[in-house]
Parts: sequence; structure tokens; C-alpha cells
Amino acid sequence: MTPKIDALAAALLVLTAEAAVAGPCHDLTHDGAAYTVCEASQAADLRLWLTAEDGLPIATFDRLAGELAPGERVGFAMNAGMYHPDRRPVGLFVQDGVERAKIVTSEGPGNFGMLPNGVFCVGTRFAVIESRDYAKRRPNCQFATQSGPMLVIGGALHPKFLPDSDSRHLRNGVGVSADGKTAWFAISDEPVTFYQFARLFRDGLGARDALFFDGSVSRLMAPDLGRSDLGLPMGPIVGLVLHAD
Repeated sequence: MTPKIDALAAALLVLTAEAAVAGPCHDLTHDGAAYTVCEASQAADLRLWLTAEDGLPIATFDRLAGELAPGERVGFAMNAGMYHPDRRPVGLFVQDGVERAKIVTSEGPGNFGMLPNGVFCVGTRFAVIESRDYAKRRPNCQFATQSGPMLVIGGALHPKFLPDSDSRHLRNGVGVSADGKTAWFAISDEPVTFYQFARLFRDGLGARDALFFDGSVSRLMAPDLGRSDLGLPMGPIVGLVLHAD
């Protein structure tokens, strides 16, 4: 084997090793703004949590990690929808096929009530469904959380988002691929507008539908990136569970 081939083989081994240990999250820059994006496939163990075995809100990443079974660990986790001061979800919440909070279809104040809002559903595939459509169809979701506003609706940005808006905040949310086989969870690492955040999902990630989770309380746990954000206790939490080989 020539030295050139040796060097090429070594480089391929390094790339293969890096791919093997790559985690579900990575940093991404879109239109000059920095984000962290975590990806889950249809076959992944993606769950939603609200309360622990003792009936109290899980609320923190540390407590979430303690709820997992032996051999399980958190691949990533983030807050997954708006909640009341006592951590109750503002809208629909389904955990392990059980509806814990009901769908809200009325218009209201704040981001949640900026219709159309929507539901992130984990079923036979991933989906982001407009809330009133969800209420009519009642799809079978093993896990679901409602939030608002929708960011991307059938490939179009929410009609109330303004390109020249000066309302910038940290934001997090979820988008799904057209075939429902991939879900992307993103958090901005700097303040961005709704318009910027929606374009990240549609134009940067290729999501056909996407949903805003929250802003000021946005937090991410990504162990492979050495990240576990501090902040206020959370309500609903979404996360990927990894299993020991």
C-alpha cells in the first residue's frame, strides 16, 4: 500500500469513527443566526414527559434523567410547550396514549392563541397538525403536545410573521419532514424573530410543518454536546431516549 493510500485509509477510518459516535444534536447557522438542532428518526424512542412516578412535575433535566430505567440515557431533551404556573400544560397533552390535558381550539392572547396553533404528534409517524384539524380527526398519538403558533403550515410560513419584525427572543420548536419519518428539534442560540425561526425549519431543514414550543424558558439538554441549560422549572418535556447495546 502506497503512503498516499495509507493516508486516505486513515482519514476514512477517522471519519467512520466520528460518524459512529456522533450524537443526535449539532450546531447550525442559518441566515447568520446560530441554532442547535437535534434530530430523531421514526424508529427512535422519542417520548414526552410531564410528571414523575410520585405524581409531581419532572420539571428539570436532572430529575428527568433519574426517571429513566437502567440502561437508558437521555440523547437530548427540551421543553415542549407552554404551561401554567403549576406546570400544567396550557393545551393538549398525551403521554403513553393517555390524554392528560384537553385540546384548546379557541383564539386567545399570547403566542399560544395566535391561530393557527398546532399539535406535535408521535404516532406511527411524526406529525405537526393544526389544532382544529386535530380536534376533528382525533389521530392516534402515543405522545402529543399542543403549542402555538404554528411556524410552518404545509410549506408556508405563518401569515402573521413579519420579515422586518424587531421582536427577537430565544426560541425553540419542532418541525417534521413531509413523509413523517424525521423530526427536527431546534433552539436558537441567540435572539431571533418568528420569521427567522420559521425559515430555519422550512428553508434550512426542509420541514413542511413546524410548531413553536416557547421562548423565554427555552432550554436544551444535549449530553453529547456537553450542554444542559439552567433555568426555570419546566412543564412538558420532549426527549430522545438512548438504550445501552
